Amino acid sequence: MNRFSKLILCSLFVSFVSGAFSQSKIKPEEIQEKMQWFADAKLGIFIHAGIYAVDGIDESWSFYNKKISHADYMKQLKGFTLKNFDPAYWADLIKESGARYSVITTKHHDGVAMYDTKLNNLSSVKATPAKRDMIKPFFEELRKRDIKCGAYFSLIDWTDKDYPGFLKDSSKYKIVDDYERWNRFRSFFQGQIKEINSLFKPDLWWFDGDWEHSAEEWESQKVRQIILSGNPKAIINGRLQGYGDYETPEQNFPVSKPKYNWWELCMTTNDNWGFHHDVNWKTPYEVITIFVDAVANGGNLLLDMGPKEDGTIPEEQVHVLKELGAWNKKHGEAIFNTVAGLPQGHFYGPSTMTKDSTSVYLFLHGKTHGQVMVKGLTNKVQDITVVGNGAKLQHKIVGKISWSPVPGLVYIDVPENVLDKYVTVLKMKLSKPIKLYRGHGGLN
Repeated sequence: MNRFSKLILCSLFVSFVSGAFSQSKIKPEEIQEKMQWFADAKLGIFIHAGIYAVDGIDESWSFYNKKISHADYMKQLKGFTLKNFDPAYWADLIKESGARYSVITTKHHDGVAMYDTKLNNLSSVKATPAKRDMIKPFFEELRKRDIKCGAYFSLIDWTDKDYPGFLKDSSKYKIVDDYERWNRFRSFFQGQIKEINSLFKPDLWWFDGDWEHSAEEWESQKVRQIILSGNPKAIINGRLQGYGDYETPEQNFPVSKPKYNWWELCMTTNDNWGFHHDVNWKTPYEVITIFVDAVANGGNLLLDMGPKEDGTIPEEQVHVLKELGAWNKKHGEAIFNTVAGLPQGHFYGPSTMTKDSTSVYLFLHGKTHGQVMVKGLTNKVQDITVVGNGAKLQHKIVGKISWSPVPGLVYIDVPENVLDKYVTVLKMKLSKPIKLYRGHGGLN
């Protein structure tokens, strides 16, 4: 491993232990190996499937925020049919997108399980005309295609009679006033976690709702042990009050690189998670550029789709996933199994590197052509090609002074006829593992 790669890994390690998980008892070295598939995967597809698709309203939050009564919200159970649910088609579409994993809602905050839970009757199997378990057939199809399976699970359950209620619920009780009731709820939600772990063996657990209680109240360490005792290789997102493996910023892209070793941006394709009467669709270009920025900063993108109550996927989401997949098929070597690219200031755009840091990938958004520039590169450039078509590009070194240790600027000529319709990728092959000048110019 070269000095630059060691510096990167050292920086990542320091950032990790000083970040969100610094107060947990999890040792970074214990999860390094099992997190590798996640680090290499780069792209996942999130699926919010639930009864909220019947009326196209906010998942669970619609009754929390008093947009609709809880009773009217639950009437949607009668309209949830899944009559056109085709898990093989879903898995094919996810595979086509280039995603390496997928996460589906097993239960949202409304308490409606999308599998055949034995702990109550509130499920897609027992309480809706669908009478179907969504999770089992979907995971089976994903695994046939070598796609990792993720289970979203809400810790909170705003419908269960033993849950303390929520912030806008006048019947909310305090745990200290009725600890026996809280223990009944803990046994219930942990029992569902045991069910899911036993039935489906998720590769990834995506928890939500941990903000309403402490790690001690959730028994977060116990929850982690429940999962890992049944599946030691499972990884867990950061929403378990300090007992997760990676961080999950939501919707808003971080301006600077997050301080976590592993992270994932979860984001919708319009402005809502579940199926909604929302036409503010992100374009393929917007999704691809956001995806590239996440990967260039060492993270993943978990891109959401919200199927309708009958199981069909909106055409606009299908279009985005197919276009993303076509772009990934062309440029995959610059995305998958790579590491974060050049530090800020060396190239005015996203970049990634091969793990041995002998090749750098430069991403050009939009229709960028003409000359692009890389600063601080001390290595000799062997050649520069356009990923996906192999075109060789010309470059020149500008401003290199023979007596100065400061490297010159690398100017690359990018003709208009080599551009991709969304994001063009250049591969800069180096003579040796990358070495960067990080000084202030002059004689230093």
